[in-house]
Amino acid sequence: MIEDIVYLSDLYDYYGSLLTEKQRLYFEDYYFNNLTLAEMSENYDVSRNAVHKNVKETCSKLLEYEEKLQLLEKRKKIEELIQNIDKDIKEKIEEWI
Repeated sequence: MIEDIVYLSDLYDYYGSLLTEKQRLYFEDYYFNNLTLAEMSENYDVSRNAVHKNVKETCSKLLEYEEKLQLLEKRKKIEELIQNIDKDIKEKIEEWI
């Protein structure tokens, strides 16, 4: 579960700007501000089900973006390569990313 939250947070770092403002607000409240669905439904004056649906759809969008673009996966592969190269080249690559 925590791994899923970390993964979604990483995806949000990459793709959050592709989301609508409402999707960003709900996602941040739920995952970063640890608000419950009930608290969010009160804050936004919508049903708990509407909040749940929005958060679920937002997570699906983030996963879809990663499936298509694979930016996070590519980043992990680059970081693995960096671990296995000499120090000078490693420093230059780290400057770029």
